[in-house]
Order: sequence, then C-alpha cells, then structure tokens
Amino acid sequence: MSNRHRLVHVVDDDEGVRRSLDFLLSHAGYEVRRWDCAEAFLRGAEKMVPACALIDIRMPGMDGLALQKEMKAQGFNFPIIILSGHGDISMAVQAMQAGAVDFLQKPAERESVLGAVRSALETITDCEEQRNRADWAITQLGRLTTREQEVLDGLACGYPNKTIAYDLGISARTVEVYRANVMDKLGVNSFADALRIAFAAGLGSERRWLETHTLIAHQRQSE
Repeated sequence: MSNRHRLVHVVDDDEGVRRSLDFLLSHAGYEVRRWDCAEAFLRGAEKMVPACALIDIRMPGMDGLALQKEMKAQGFNFPIIILSGHGDISMAVQAMQAGAVDFLQKPAERESVLGAVRSALETITDCEEQRNRADWAITQLGRLTTREQEVLDGLACGYPNKTIAYDLGISARTVEVYRANVMDKLGVNSFADALRIAFAAGLGSERRWLETHTLIAHQRQSE
C-alpha cells in the first residue's frame, strides 16, 4: 500500500467511538479525521485526497446509507466501511450492495478494524494502477490510425476477419494487413498481448460496435 494512502475518515455521532477508533488507527500509523455527523463530513472532507471512510450506519439527521448515496453524488470516491450495531445487519447488507467494501459490527475488534481499513485503502492503489494502465494503453493506441483502431476494436469484440471486413466496408485481406500493422506498431509479439492493450484501453464493446459499425455498413448497403 502506498504511504500516501493512510488517511481514514471516521464519521460517527458517538464521541467515544470516534476517540477509540482515532486512538487505534493513529497508533497503527494512520492519519485520522473525526466527524460527528454526515453533514460535517460532507462540508469539511477533501474529496480529492485519497482516503477511506468508516461510517456509522445510524446517525441523527443523515444516516450512513444516505451519506453513502450523497458521497457518490458529490464525487467522494472513497472506499466505505460501515459500522453497524447488532440490529443493523440488513442495513449493512444494503450498504454493501450499494458499494461499501466492508462492514463491522460494534464493538469491533482491533484486528477486524485494522484489516478492514488496510484492505479498503489497498483498493485505492488497485484503482490507481488500473487507471494508470488504461492511460498507458490509450497512449499506445495513439500509434495507430483510426482504421487500425477500428480493426483492433472488432478483433477485441471477438469477430472474425470477414465480419469486420463487412462492417467496415473493406476486404478480409485488408483486415489481415491492418491486424499485422497493429501488432507491429504496438510492438507486441502475440495477438493476446494486443488484445490486453485493447481491453485496457476500453475497446471490445460489442454493444458499441453494433450501434456504430454495423449501422454504417447497412447504410452503405442500402445506398
């Protein structure tokens, strides 16, 4: 886990819980911000600073589920750990279904809290690595012409050369030439490596292909 990702927001109306979690997490090396209600958190937390949030599911005013929804709406892309009482399991499950990464029952054991926070913060690193790979893959596609990208997109959809040729209005032999050019320009030795770059860059959506290229082909055919 990156040393940058050590910030934990604790959102709970119980001062004793806030202090206890602050003590535990601070001594484990985390930076902690404490908030006594959802509204204070939304006003004061910096959404662009990577962090995770420990959120009590039952709070006066805006509860944990409502806060989770509002965080999404306002662009707080934090992994969320829900703190629930014994009778709040169904609400905790709802929070998980809405995207929370974990939930802890109060009073939570030390190792459970630390393990949940560690896992939550690791998801930030995983997402950043995925974004970095996507950015790299998109840069690689910049080496290709528009037509070469279209051919690679079709191949990533799993279509045979004949289908791609028909939809793009070119010959199957021309598709083979483009495919060879793609592998050469991307500097890959196997078709699987080319596909990995294509998928990382967001190519390979059959729905998008059907909405665009086949429509173009049918229009050409009807002209």
